[in-house]
Amino acid sequence: MKKTIRLSLIAASVLALTACNQEAKKEQAEVKLDTVEQQQAYGIGASVGNFLNKDLADKTEIGIKLDQALLIRGFEDALAGNAKIDEEKIREVLTALDESVRTKQEEKAKVESEKSKEAGVKYLADNAKKEGVSVTESGLQYEVITQGDGEKPVATDVVKVHYKGTLLDGTEFDSSYSRNEPTTFPLNRVIPGWTEGLQLMSVGSKYKFTIPSELAYGDRDLGKIPANSTLVFEVELLEIQNDADASAAQ
Repeated sequence: MKKTIRLSLIAASVLALTACNQEAKKEQAEVKLDTVEQQQAYGIGASVGNFLNKDLADKTEIGIKLDQALLIRGFEDALAGNAKIDEEKIREVLTALDESVRTKQEEKAKVESEKSKEAGVKYLADNAKKEGVSVTESGLQYEVITQGDGEKPVATDVVKVHYKGTLLDGTEFDSSYSRNEPTTFPLNRVIPGWTEGLQLMSVGSKYKFTIPSELAYGDRDLGKIPANSTLVFEVELLEIQNDADASAAQ
């Protein structure tokens, strides 16, 4: 259920507290949190306040600015049983707000996706000119940090690796080093850039891969990884295994 609809349901439940509103106003100047019941009551209010604070900030970020004073007034009027618009109208305006939020979010995501794509194209072009960087036919770029002398895996192998993944600005989105635990996965069940890149490596090697978005997660927005992101990985190939039951890590 959408946030704003959840908000209307919260407001509906709060209406049950109308009878207590006048008494609550008397104690507004002094907050007493001595008993469990007092803490629970305050906790409900604080929880709703925290939700609204984040919700308003999220909406402001995409260009939807709501009058906070009116929001508070609506809350108070509803508590007093004096809401200026009825429940049907509330649902109507909140549904319209949901649609507006969704449209704004889609517009923002599209702009950010295009920016990520453009930044990736430029970064790849510049990176390809650097000494030590090789580019495969698919567009995958790699640098040899340490060259091992073990076997090379094939796509159907299960491999054990240590790795760190970052965005182009250096933001780390995943790292087995941070977890202090290597990752094991079938090589044909990860992103194409990994499937191709690790087959270039010998066991004991450590490479740096710069992976175009089309060889990574494409136009999928994964939260930490925006749509159309070019990704940078440092990968250390520890061993090749024959465990067909190993779970995919990517």
